[in-house]
Amino acid sequence: MQFLGNVSQFQEPKSYKQASGQKEWVDAMNKELAALEQNETWELTALPVGKKAIGSKWVYKVKLTPDGSVERCKARLVAKGYNQVEGVDYFDSCSPVAKIVTVRIFMVIATAKQWPIHQLDINNAFLHGYINEEVYMTPPERYTKAK
Repeated sequence: MQFLGNVSQFQEPKSYKQASGQKEWVDAMNKELAALEQNETWELTALPVGKKAIGSKWVYKVKLTPDGSVERCKARLVAKGYNQVEGVDYFDSCSPVAKIVTVRIFMVIATAKQWPIHQLDINNAFLHGYINEEVYMTPPERYTKAK
């Protein structure tokens, strides 16, 4: 029951305004921006005539350890891709993720064969993919390099 008590006490911000006043969330956003810049995820440019930019927003998540204590605060910058129109803004979509049934099968096999199981969390794994279309996104709020 202690774990459930710990989970309920952590409030994840619902907006940039809420997060920007808390050091741990500002640090998490800065870490995300640094990773995006290091991986050369984007190039700052003027919006070409006839193109439209999609918005961006921050998503916040408290990551917990198995005992329920806080491991870290995680902020992710996401594009508001739901504003795009298929055939106009993009032509194909693919999100290679493992289905839960596949994960369960591997867990059953590993348990039956007594294999060790380890968890791995890869930060910014999606940044290493490539797309064919040009995507224009508005910079995140208060991103000072976009002036």
